[in-house]
Amino acid sequence: MLIVVLGLIILFVISFTLFIKKLLNNSSQKGSSYVDLENRLERIENKLDFILEKIKST
Repeated sequence: MLIVVLGLIILFVISFTLFIKKLLNNSSQKGSSYVDLENRLERIENKLDFILEKIKST
């Protein structure tokens, strides 16, 4: 009985560790995705500014 309880505790610790690791990994991927999205939006903004300048100058 003691072996079963110890096995379950070890299994819980391993599962919990892997869960936390996966959670942190997903969180960091979302952060990099937001940076990429911000860069894309900045490029679009720059292009729109360029177009507006062209329209104003004509």
